[in-house]
Amino acid sequence: MMKPDRKAHIHAENSGTMLTRRSVLKGTGSIIAAMAFPPVVRMTARWLPPAGAEQPGSVMAELSRYMSEARGRALPDEVTEKVKQHVLDTLAAMVSGSELPPGRAAVRFAREYGGEKVATVVASEILCGPIEAALTNGVLAHSDETDDSHARSGGHPGCAIIPAALALGEQFGIDGTRFLRAVVLGYDIGTRVTMTLGADAFKNEAHKSDPSVVGVFGAAAAAGCAASLDAQQMRWSLDYAAQQSSGIAAWQRDTEHMEKAFVFGGMPARSGVTAATLVRSGWTGVDDILSGPDNFFLAYAPKADPAGLIEKLGERYEVTRTNIKKWTVGSPIQAPLDALEILLKRHPFEADQVQQVTVRVATHMAATVNNRDMPDICLQHMIAVMLIDKTASFHSAHDKARMQDPAILRQRAKVQLIPDDQLQQRLPSREAIVEVTLVDGTHLTEHVEAVRGTAENPMTRDEIVAKCRDLMTPVLGTTACTKIVNTVLGLEKTKDIRELRPLLQRA
Repeated sequence: MMKPDRKAHIHAENSGTMLTRRSVLKGTGSIIAAMAFPPVVRMTARWLPPAGAEQPGSVMAELSRYMSEARGRALPDEVTEKVKQHVLDTLAAMVSGSELPPGRAAVRFAREYGGEKVATVVASEILCGPIEAALTNGVLAHSDETDDSHARSGGHPGCAIIPAALALGEQFGIDGTRFLRAVVLGYDIGTRVTMTLGADAFKNEAHKSDPSVVGVFGAAAAAGCAASLDAQQMRWSLDYAAQQSSGIAAWQRDTEHMEKAFVFGGMPARSGVTAATLVRSGWTGVDDILSGPDNFFLAYAPKADPAGLIEKLGERYEVTRTNIKKWTVGSPIQAPLDALEILLKRHPFEADQVQQVTVRVATHMAATVNNRDMPDICLQHMIAVMLIDKTASFHSAHDKARMQDPAILRQRAKVQLIPDDQLQQRLPSREAIVEVTLVDGTHLTEHVEAVRGTAENPMTRDEIVAKCRDLMTPVLGTTACTKIVNTVLGLEKTKDIRELRPLLQRA
């Protein structure tokens, strides 16, 4: 026991004050006195009203109304053509991805997990629940660097949005027109989220994964459109998308592209479908996750202006600003390969005639592709392949054993990658300057400012079809590939999106 004349200094929990024996006794008396009177319940500043009681702010009201009306809103002809090209490109990425380790792992998951036979797992015989199908097809779509990308948001929208729209589109049997509208809505919403957050700062300063955030909001929007959610339900679906928004930049340390495929495609596709499915089944939530206490922007970017989410909504369609890759390699390698191809056509030369190749790209992009372990995101390796093969095929971009080929290593030793701060200032334009010095002293240089496949230098429909045939034919065969191409490019005539199922499956 403590001696009467000794003060008992006790740390109060959750307080920086010290309690003495006298203050404890005094406090005890106060407690006894307080028991004689009913306590007064006070609401704290952090108290939130029940779901449905709050009024959405102007941004959320306009955004959710636009989202709920998207299923019946006609698209401009040029937007319809563009979205069909992206659907075809993404389906081709799923099909070719089924032959790669992340894709094989995803299909194995779907087969072992099982579930209700509702939705198609591309390039397999499997039918499963929509959530599992979205996850699996999302991983398939980003099993490598074949899928599309949106430079301004830092996202790869197609690999999450299209699997989500396909999964719930099959569940509800929507027609091709509705499917296309759902996909366009997903691109519009998902990309605007990280553009509003500040894509580069969000990624570089917060160490977050902007593609996964683009994906989850885009997938939730597309899934909500396929599920016919009304404006109130769209608000709740965005709430659950916000709660599931996740992903950290540690995926860059993944040397097998497995985690990256999950973070970019599988996880956000699954989460978006989950959000829409929960709400459609009757779940409620916060009416406006974009404003009020502890809202989405306070959590991620307190200085951001939520109005960016509705900027030119219905006027500027983000699918038209999304890139389709000519080369099946990481985005930072696209411009260097373009430049080298141009030089080879302008002044043909053989690999052994090359003394040195200098490649300048933006500083942050250089870090992403500098001497990586995976061939499709290793700039030095892909430049060496281009010097020898005069092209960069899907096969060569995934032939990891070739990275140890002495012929490749000789050419790779000639490649110097230089991070360029001036090109960094020109982002999101992914430019490159390639200089080739030949052994005879000839000096060649090419500055690519607009990569082939970007909005500034788009690929033609024929180029996209040719790319997709190269990706799909080895897996599904020529006949199935032709049917997929023709069906997707005429999707507005499709009465039920499930008509794609027999074309996409493989026994």
